[in-house]
Amino acid sequence: MYELFKNLGSWLTSGSQWTGTDGIAHRLAEHLQYSLLATLVAAAIGLPLGLLIGHTGKGAFLAINLASFGRALPTVGLVVLVFLAGGLSMLPVYVALVALAVPAIVTNTYAGMTAVDPDVKDAARGQGMRGHQVLFQVELPLALPLIMTGLRLALIQVVATATIAAYVSFGGLGRYVFDGLAQRDLVQVLGGAVLVAVVAVALDLLLSGLQRFLFRHRTA
Repeated sequence: MYELFKNLGSWLTSGSQWTGTDGIAHRLAEHLQYSLLATLVAAAIGLPLGLLIGHTGKGAFLAINLASFGRALPTVGLVVLVFLAGGLSMLPVYVALVALAVPAIVTNTYAGMTAVDPDVKDAARGQGMRGHQVLFQVELPLALPLIMTGLRLALIQVVATATIAAYVSFGGLGRYVFDGLAQRDLVQVLGGAVLVAVVAVALDLLLSGLQRFLFRHRTA
């Protein structure tokens, strides 16, 4: 075990391991590209849907059950299905990652909207605000903490799952995991897994700090 971790440390700190198209820096950039793009697309889909459901109160059944759908989604199976239908491209990977991220964004956005005090919304309407004004000037600002939590959860899930890009011969940190398994190189497999975990934790800490900074003046 000691020898394994010693080799892992050498693998992670070797200068040659960080350069070139197969280097950690390049694979990390690919992984972040896949993750951030998929999360942005998921946010463009999930945020409006969650806001609409939360504001109108219609479709709550959909929002509640999307969470269960996200947990039960066979990501690799979805990649293979889209791959068979659309051919060899990054499309299957993005479809799977977006499908994984949307439920967390929708459910947390919906939860944030429903957590807004009805009396506050009634008071806003009593002051003559129209529906869209209540949504964007009252409900959305108050729901933002939970909405950002949903975005954090979605991004971390996507980062952890973006290794599947290597399953269909593309890049990212998953390349080390799949190549290591094929070559029976345990150090490479463990190195890839450690890098993915570090990236996920780092992004979560970054977004958590940003969230605390943005809402530092709010009372509990």
